[in-house]
Amino acid sequence: MVFKDGVYQRMLKEGKYWLWNEQAYAFDLTKPFNAPIELNILLKDAALAEALHVVEVSDNEIALQYENGLLKNVLTAGRYAYWKGVMDYQFIKADISKIEIDASIDRATLLNKQVIGYVRTSAVENYEKALFFVDGQFQKVLEPGIYYWWKNSIAVVVAKADMRQQQIEINGQEILTKDKAGLRINAFAQYKVVDIEKAILHNKEYDKQLYVAFQLALREQVGTLGFDELLEKKETIAPYVLERVKNEAAQLGIEVAGFGIRDIILPGDMKEIMNQVLVAEKKAQANSIMRREETASTRSLLNTAKLMEDNSMLWKLKEMEYVEKIADKISNISVNGNGDLVGQLKQIFVPQK
Repeated sequence: MVFKDGVYQRMLKEGKYWLWNEQAYAFDLTKPFNAPIELNILLKDAALAEALHVVEVSDNEIALQYENGLLKNVLTAGRYAYWKGVMDYQFIKADISKIEIDASIDRATLLNKQVIGYVRTSAVENYEKALFFVDGQFQKVLEPGIYYWWKNSIAVVVAKADMRQQQIEINGQEILTKDKAGLRINAFAQYKVVDIEKAILHNKEYDKQLYVAFQLALREQVGTLGFDELLEKKETIAPYVLERVKNEAAQLGIEVAGFGIRDIILPGDMKEIMNQVLVAEKKAQANSIMRREETASTRSLLNTAKLMEDNSMLWKLKEMEYVEKIADKISNISVNGNGDLVGQLKQIFVPQK
């Protein structure tokens, strides 16, 4: 570029030139063009204007500068010029005053260290869904995936919900039965979110509301039963509570999957009384069993006696059985004389009438 007395004259391409009372400035065509004077003045030269890429970036924009297909720089608000011909330049402008990112800008570019500072991101996991709010207004439901938006003054909120089956603990519930017996009940409930708009958009803290619904349904059912009736019908409480809560859960965008009672804990005095009742019941059962066994044994002896009375051979066998049992407990027996051995044993073991 040739200047005379500080005024731009013309552009010279490669070659040898003789200058008289003029100054020449050489420029590297592989580097950006930094104008020595006001660029608008230089662009009045049609030849120079044709030799330059001029990129203007407004206040709400950035421009991605590519050299030979590779991202080289991110241009902010301003005016930039590059020489044509030697380097293959490409420029992609993006309006960062909006939140949506043009699909022509791929993920690799967004994650580039030069661009990432202009981008905000949010990940929705495979087991989640999310609601997308812009400046406080609901826009859409986000399915699982990774989302990118331009970072600017617009407020963006992503409200997520876990769509897997979850469990809440309903522990330490102090409840009075119909007959004023105080109990402490530990229970649990299983549920999952099926409508994220109802759960988050139309309700606040849906999990706490579900907890209260189960709590009230449990108290309602236990309060209608007496203590003894409660112990007899405790298996029917869970199905009732589950059915009772289903409609309320549906209004919260929730599907209840199960409810169960872990423990029914009695106060100390009630526990002692119940233990006494249990001991009494077991004693009564033991006495009844013993009486049945004694009756059966007596009946068996009576039947045996009747058979032995009618059958002398059976009587002899029974005598020998008793002799055998007694002999098991005697280490030795001395028999004297020339009498009958069996007769002498009979005299020892069988009392004489």
